[in-house]
Amino acid sequence: MCIAVFMWETHPLYPFLLFLNRDEYHSRPTKPLGWWEGGEILGGRDVQAGGTWLASSRDGRLTFITNFRELHSRPHTKTRGHLSVRFLQSKKKPIEFAKEVVKEADQYNGFNLILVDLCSKSMVYLANRPKENGNFVTEVSSGIHVLSHANLDSLWLKVRRAYMAPNGEMYFYERYLDEDLWKEHTVTYQIEMPK
Repeated sequence: MCIAVFMWETHPLYPFLLFLNRDEYHSRPTKPLGWWEGGEILGGRDVQAGGTWLASSRDGRLTFITNFRELHSRPHTKTRGHLSVRFLQSKKKPIEFAKEVVKEADQYNGFNLILVDLCSKSMVYLANRPKENGNFVTEVSSGIHVLSHANLDSLWLKVRRAYMAPNGEMYFYERYLDEDLWKEHTVTYQIEMPK
């Protein structure tokens, strides 16, 4: 699905900064960022399956999910994007919700899930791959982290192309296939660092 580079409890002014690029088939229908019915969830929406890859709630909760790269995905599994929706609709702490998901994690294709509660300063990472390691749940430590199609902070090819300089410049390079042609895209962001 995507690559996410994020700072957690590191910047003196912003407790959480996120840079996320979603990879998905262009033909897969989505709704853009907006408030969902009921007005409690803000995020994009996967029209095909009804879930989301990135969303937040009015009460300071946020979640994002990436697929775990596998040679073969299983048909007829639960949709991973619903995990994000369920978290935002629940009132459970991130660690409590993650432990609940572990019990059913084998019903999904591979995923990485980040659960955040900004009010309680809690961030949890949950992965259900690789299978031989079992399900993995951990509190995310403060710092700069990268998540793509492998485990958190692993040196996946895309991850090696993302960089954050000490001066706050965030650089991301990707190469992608578009209509049978390889194209390149570079994005640079400047985060204002305190003096």
